[in-house]
Amino acid sequence: MSTLLVIGGSGFFGKSILDAYSRGLLRPWGISRVIAMSRNAHELSKQVPHLITERVELLSADISIVNSLPTADYVIHAAASTDVRGYISKPEQEKKNIQAGTYNYCDLAKLAHPKSKIVYVSSGAVYGVQPKTLNAITESYRPDTLVGMDPGKIDYAIAKNHAESAIKTLAAEGLNLSIARCFAFVGMWLPRDQHFAIGNFIDDGINGRPIKVKAQHKVYRSYMYADDLVEWLMTIAENSNPLCPVYNVGSDQEVLLGDLAQKISKLFSVEADVAAILETKIDRYIPSIEKAKTELGLYLKYDLMSSIYATLKGVSL
Repeated sequence: MSTLLVIGGSGFFGKSILDAYSRGLLRPWGISRVIAMSRNAHELSKQVPHLITERVELLSADISIVNSLPTADYVIHAAASTDVRGYISKPEQEKKNIQAGTYNYCDLAKLAHPKSKIVYVSSGAVYGVQPKTLNAITESYRPDTLVGMDPGKIDYAIAKNHAESAIKTLAAEGLNLSIARCFAFVGMWLPRDQHFAIGNFIDDGINGRPIKVKAQHKVYRSYMYADDLVEWLMTIAENSNPLCPVYNVGSDQEVLLGDLAQKISKLFSVEADVAAILETKIDRYIPSIEKAKTELGLYLKYDLMSSIYATLKGVSL
């Protein structure tokens, strides 16, 4: 039986992993124990007490400064704030937090996880602004510049690029690592009060408010359901090696944000207030997932609507 260490265990990824574990979805990897590590991990006992069983250990520690780590067969490093408000108000600090959390892990992993299967959670933000002519971003795409990104995303993208470089350097020393470039997701643990459009739409619907889309240009997004996310991360971890393979993680089924608002508004019988498209700009954030499909045999078990239905089954209505 195996142990899984989740660094960043109290966020959306961490809670989704604990939820999946509680329902037996980690059995294919023989996971019998999960260590959830974050700066305030013990808050999980209050937030999600039903997920904290005797086989779940809570470790309150800051990955950027901690001086030791527990051993584990599998490691998912998902420690980074994704709240864009922090990157706007204190971009340099948030960038340093990501870098410090990665660099310190790289130092500790040599002693704590020399034989572990490790996946580092990066972001599709490393690709910069997706060109209008590119329908889906492949792992081989390299942006000429990050110029043009929103102010709240550019420092995050820079930090994740630096972190990926450190992870690849660590792998070159013989450790089993991989990188998951994650895009957009939906699930019951997704915050509904941050910058995640689908989370905001669901919150509006739950509270009987009109669902508003203010953008006057085309915005395309795609959403992977949390259970698919966990399966993909575990499969990518299982296939980690010193070559440090990189995989996009997300859905390739794009939806126009206005259409998404309409779909969710109908579920709750609320109004959808969608601005008219008046600009030629296109904002697309869609991954190609052919590499994961071809090399790892992964696929999406949930399409957009089944993801939304599954999410609504778990949230408090």
